[in-house]
Amino acid sequence: HYDSGREEYPYEKFVEILKDSYGNEKEHLYFLRDIQKQKFICEDKKLEEMLPMISKSNILIYLVDPQAFNLVNETKTILTDFASKIDVIDMNNIPLNKTVQLMKGNSKRQKKVVDFIKNADLDMDDFVYLDEEHFRWNLGEFEKEKPEEKALDIPEQFMEQIRLCSVYHGVPLPSVLFDSTGTKKIAALASYIIEALEDGRVLVIDELDSSLHFKLTRAIAAMFNNELNRSAQLIFTVHDINLLDCKKLFRKEQIWFIDKDQAGVYLYSLADFTALKGVRDNSDILSKYQKGIFGAVPEPELIKSLLDLDIHTGNQGE
Repeated sequence: HYDSGREEYPYEKFVEILKDSYGNEKEHLYFLRDIQKQKFICEDKKLEEMLPMISKSNILIYLVDPQAFNLVNETKTILTDFASKIDVIDMNNIPLNKTVQLMKGNSKRQKKVVDFIKNADLDMDDFVYLDEEHFRWNLGEFEKEKPEEKALDIPEQFMEQIRLCSVYHGVPLPSVLFDSTGTKKIAALASYIIEALEDGRVLVIDELDSSLHFKLTRAIAAMFNNELNRSAQLIFTVHDINLLDCKKLFRKEQIWFIDKDQAGVYLYSLADFTALKGVRDNSDILSKYQKGIFGAVPEPELIKSLLDLDIHTGNQGE
């Protein structure tokens, strides 16, 4: 637990949860540090004696020398290995470099990325990275007129990105110049999705539905929520309520809502709404959400702004 007001960690627990073939769980506690209740437990008794005296300013792996305690070293390795498998993406600013570097080569994964882009129903023949020999767009004139100021210089990274070309009816066109925003986002996103699925990574995407058709957003979610996917995970935020589907796409515990008021922001699961509250696995979740049963529905009052505008007399202001 992190206390943002005090900027400290009053509670920290690290536990391994073991499950048998029947789903029964058993916990193996590494350590517990509860400052408020003054409860300190650790399987390393020497470290347990130190826990009450360790600062609350950070988590344990950053406050104790991992070389001195095997338990701390093991904990740090587990956490850092997990963190290294997480990619966080903002759909309004997706780094294109991963796709660029992948398209430079000639690997099986490159072909899978190209197939993903083409299978997204973008009406293109191919998606390629053209080297200088095959890149037909003449940038020579621009190079001659290039300003001396470094701040106005065209980045080398952009020069690489412009060689990513979508092929339409046999004609390659630089994607960053000619494709729609949605197509460019799919091209940038493709390498992250393929890598996540093949390497078992955790992909976190903010506003997945930004500039994408709802069917495409749904198809991406379905790739991860498929029995063929064994270890990759997709966590994403959307505003598109068409994805509220518990009959075919999601389970109740996979859908979460974010609501806010003047007191704060609240995150809660659809699974909190049980059959006793009239919400079942086969319920029409979209209809119930539109009726406000789950909350998390904004109530804009833009009519007030309209009433304040001086438009009924035709006056547009001076």
